[in-house]
Amino acid sequence: MGARVLVIDDDLRLHDLLSSYLKQNGFEVERALDGAAGLAKLELGSYDAVLLDVMMPGMDGLEVCRRIRKRSEVPVVMLTARGDETDRIVGLEVGADDYLPKPFNPRELLARLKAILRRVRPEVDAERLQVGPVAIDVASRLVSVDGRPVELTGIEFDILLALARRSGQVIPRDRLLSAAGRGGVIVSERTIDVHISHLRQKLGEARLIKTVRGVGYVFARDGAAGD
Repeated sequence: MGARVLVIDDDLRLHDLLSSYLKQNGFEVERALDGAAGLAKLELGSYDAVLLDVMMPGMDGLEVCRRIRKRSEVPVVMLTARGDETDRIVGLEVGADDYLPKPFNPRELLARLKAILRRVRPEVDAERLQVGPVAIDVASRLVSVDGRPVELTGIEFDILLALARRSGQVIPRDRLLSAAGRGGVIVSERTIDVHISHLRQKLGEARLIKTVRGVGYVFARDGAAGD
């Protein structure tokens, strides 16, 4: 099971974006809309990391971070629209492990979060999946079929990982890139079909990725014949 992350931020749109993206990448995510609610959740539950906004009504993120540090060593990544170097320094001085100004690329946030977790919980990034003959090492982004290494492009790997994590479940074609953490990439359905075709060829197991006509794709657990 992936790491458990608490997002403390009053921006509902950002909450939805982070929750969706992190869940797609194997994390459990909970939310709190202000500092007091976030501290209450930390008192009641165990988390592997906290994503903390600086600019919040009432208790700001700097004060929340100070209070977290009085009771816990949980990693804290601060998020803020501020670009002032002083604010960044103060955030680190009160105990934050990293600092990321908004707007940010979700992939950069994910990379920073994983880097922090590797230091405090090495097993977080050690996810390995085995679906039929296909083995996927998430940390090293290596794929093999029956022990044979398979070379994939970055987007092919992300699509395969999304399908494998949801093996047996149909992923609609228009949601596949989002499930793969590529929601910001705008492509046609035909382009997605091409990526799937390349994956089938490279895996040498065309029946593993099944087309559900008019809907999308499914990674077949039993290798049932697909289109």
